[in-house]
Amino acid sequence: MPRDTGAPVGANPLRQLSLEQLRQRTSMKWRTYPQDVLPLWVAEMDVPLAEPVARAITDAVTLGDTGYPVGTAYAEALAAFARERWGWDGLAVERTAIVPDVMLGVVEMLKLVSGPGDPVVVNCPVYPPFYLFVGSLGRPVVEAPLRPDGRIDFAALEDAFRRAALRADRPVYLLCSPHNPTGTVHGADELADVARLARTYGVRVVADEIHAPVVAAGAPFVPYLSVPGAGDGLSLMSASKAWNLAGLKAALAVAGPDAADDLARLPEEVGHGPSHLGVIAHTAALRDGGDWLDAVLSGLDDNRRLLAELLTEHLPAVGYTPAQATYLAWLDCRGLGLGDDPAGDFLRRGVALSSGIPFGTGGAGFVRMNLATSPELITEAVRRMATAVPRGRAARRG
Repeated sequence: MPRDTGAPVGANPLRQLSLEQLRQRTSMKWRTYPQDVLPLWVAEMDVPLAEPVARAITDAVTLGDTGYPVGTAYAEALAAFARERWGWDGLAVERTAIVPDVMLGVVEMLKLVSGPGDPVVVNCPVYPPFYLFVGSLGRPVVEAPLRPDGRIDFAALEDAFRRAALRADRPVYLLCSPHNPTGTVHGADELADVARLARTYGVRVVADEIHAPVVAAGAPFVPYLSVPGAGDGLSLMSASKAWNLAGLKAALAVAGPDAADDLARLPEEVGHGPSHLGVIAHTAALRDGGDWLDAVLSGLDDNRRLLAELLTEHLPAVGYTPAQATYLAWLDCRGLGLGDDPAGDFLRRGVALSSGIPFGTGGAGFVRMNLATSPELITEAVRRMATAVPRGRAARRG
């Protein structure tokens, strides 16, 4: 049985583990840097596993149920979650496929709808693996920078679509929704405009929607495939980010009605990549982990407010807009006088953050902070970060 944390139902999971307990973990977040560094970089959450997920995994292990994945339980759970959380009835189980994880699923979707040399449009700054995976697949990246407020710049997007369409017959738009690193939730009207532009220029849309369950209060998520004109789109979804399941590999590819034939061409062997235990865990999370997720979301809302207060007190020159989604904070440090890569200065003060540079154009001078941790660690991190800034510079806005 899973370990009893002693926390009541509904208690904030972000406050249930001590730093000493977290340092016993052997994952990337906790083993990349020395123990005197606070790791607030890679997207892992500092939480105990949701009890329904832990129970499902331990039950499977007890049974020796560690074979190959099969069936549609994961897709059925996601469809039910989509109806309940997003008011979307359009996720058809028959138009889904299990893939190893979201980024490998993106790769497989790009193989289905484009060929080597076909350009892929992205909104920068954006999740660095977009550049890495797309480049490894032999597709050039075409950047369409976001507006300064982190929303889609439709003039820039149309220009990118036009340029991409001139270069090849099968261009693709890799949409990040909600957006990483800004945490922007694209609205229904914005996504409908995306679909309209994509049809105009013959661009296929592949949406990475891995952060969809992690939305702040008052910022409803809109699935791309739910908007008018998005029928030929493809989406990748997962319980990974919302329930901290990165080590339990599984995701779902979802096709719009006009992309069903494309998804049907997915090679059978792709479905052999996901972990059976991963599928079990993700299914349990979506089906039975709603209360736990709500507690995390409430804790993240608190952490966003806390970070704003701490920055105002200690680093007012840092630009910060609390995100509508994800558990990430995108911090504009250009006013601190630390150059294009302030993450290095913060690391020397014992705080590991993600450098903005790998996020592409618009990332220089920024850092990404992971807020899925305790308020105490966030508080100590900002205190340490402030010591990296020359005296007087922290209080001067750039």
